[in-house]
This record gives sequence, structure tokens and C-alpha cells, in this order.
Amino acid sequence: MSNTHKNIDIDKIRELAWKYIDECEFATKQVVVNSGVHEVKDRIIPDVRYFLLHWLRRNDFEFYQKSQFYNAMKDDNHPLSDTIKKITEDFKALAISIVANEGKGIFYGKNFLGMHDRQQLETKNVEKFDFE
Repeated sequence: MSNTHKNIDIDKIRELAWKYIDECEFATKQVVVNSGVHEVKDRIIPDVRYFLLHWLRRNDFEFYQKSQFYNAMKDDNHPLSDTIKKITEDFKALAISIVANEGKGIFYGKNFLGMHDRQQLETKNVEKFDFE
């Protein structure tokens, strides 16, 4: 079986991951107010799929597709396994901060971060009341 690992510069992929994180962290949107148009901070939840399928390619960096990315992450012998795990953890940390502090991305939090909005209710069945 031949080696199917791409020859990827670990430092370059980490640098690009942080560049993407910075774009998400410091994103803004334009808002119209009485005095004109103003830039308002509007952090974006980082997404691994978008990073892999679109963002990296827009920045002229050919990386793994989504399925290969996850396979490499799970394979401890893969040369990029630790790097991919770290990038994913960095994205997740920012996503959790945005979901928790800004109330954005509840759907994302539920489906990708394991969060939930269910209340834990404790019920007890009483078989016999003792009124002595």
C-alpha cells in the first residue's frame, strides 16, 4: 500500500488556520444608522468544512478534502494528525466562545459542539405516602 500523505508544510497550515481564526474573531458588518454606515464587530463561527473546502483554496493552498482531513486526524501515525487535532480544537474554542457569549449559532452549538438547551428534571415515583 502506497503512502497517500500529501507533502504539506505544517507551519504554513498552522499559519493559515490562525489567519482564518483572526478573520472570524475580528469580522465586522456594516450597519446603517442615522449618522451613516458604521462597522460593527460581528464574530463568525469558524467551520472546518468551510476552511477546507473554500477558504484554503481561496488562499491558494491545496489541502485535504473533508473526509481525508478527518481520516488523517483519527490516524495517530499520520504526520498531520496532531496539527489537525490542534486546528480543530482552536476552531472549537472560538466557536464555543461565540455561542456562549453572544447567543449566536445555537443550531451549531447543538449539532457540532454537543451543547443542549434541555433542562434536567428529576422525578421520583412515590409508591406509598406515610402520614402517621
